[in-house]
Amino acid sequence: MKFYLIAGERSGDLHGGNLIKQLKQREPSAQFRGFGGDYMREAGMEEVVHYRELAFMGFAEVVANLRTISKKIELCKRDILTYKPEVIILIDYAGFNMRIAKFARKNGLRVFWYISPKVWAWNQNRAVNLKANVDRMFAILPFEKDFFKKFDWDIDYVGNPVLDAIKAHTVNPAFKSRLTADVEKKIIALLPGSRRQELKKIIPLMSGVAARLPEYQFVVAAVSNLGRDLYRDLQHLPNVTFVNDASYDLLSVAQAAVVTSGTATLETALFRVPQVVVYKTSGLTYSIAKLLIKVPFISLVNLVANREVVKEMIQQDASVQGVAAELTKILKDERYRHAMLAGYDEIIRILDTGSASDNTARLMLDYVKK
Repeated sequence: MKFYLIAGERSGDLHGGNLIKQLKQREPSAQFRGFGGDYMREAGMEEVVHYRELAFMGFAEVVANLRTISKKIELCKRDILTYKPEVIILIDYAGFNMRIAKFARKNGLRVFWYISPKVWAWNQNRAVNLKANVDRMFAILPFEKDFFKKFDWDIDYVGNPVLDAIKAHTVNPAFKSRLTADVEKKIIALLPGSRRQELKKIIPLMSGVAARLPEYQFVVAAVSNLGRDLYRDLQHLPNVTFVNDASYDLLSVAQAAVVTSGTATLETALFRVPQVVVYKTSGLTYSIAKLLIKVPFISLVNLVANREVVKEMIQQDASVQGVAAELTKILKDERYRHAMLAGYDEIIRILDTGSASDNTARLMLDYVKK
């Protein structure tokens, strides 16, 4: 049984790797090839293109790199036809994968989509195209099942793989002692994201916040395949240290966090670390997004809870003064902190439906065999 998988960013690579492991456990002879990253390759996938060659975000950034993206899409199409998989598994990454889904349908190939693209956030009519080109959709957020019902499409809600990954993580007991000589000093995690465009906007903000709060130890969750020059603004500060590819260990010891909007907001909540969510992008991308976005929140934490659990500071609102004030409130106002943690507990109860990776692997194999 041959599967072709496509993930275009770090979180998709992580969850794709866990899915491959579960598919192999249930179907040991299965073969895997596709676009992904280190996690998927280590799980047993033959990698054609690494996701770092595809990690463009925002309207302006995507437009500027259309030629590169188009070349990768054509490469992907040719490779799929050569490989002849039983199933193509698309993992999030909507812009690229929607084109591949349409191509697959035209060529009579079966398509499964794991981690639904966020069509509920903007341009909701894209759900019609998804339904037309995808055989089975496996969603990881509970409200997505009801959303797609509006388009007369019954999809599978499988639970959330972020919770799986956190449950499976083993914390290094010596991690905290390596971060600071002063073990009593409160640690604030800085999670700037994994895309170059994100870091260029967020790192100067995080640097200003760390400089404004010298009494705390700030630890940056850096990504090893990104150049250290992107973190330049933080490197000279005496209360800032770096860890590479260790965000879960960092969250296990942090008392608060500043997090760029994305999957990391949910990861931070599931580790029960109070956070402030920040987001900055180009002026053009932000102006377009304001016109198109159809949901009241940008963080997964607030979207799952369907209310404000964490403060979101976007674009001009993401100021050094504002973020520093929110962190101080999180760390010193016990009532405020406990209210946020209670919101996290509510989210955990909503999402904890067993192993998403195992649920998805079981359903996928059942559908293939039918």
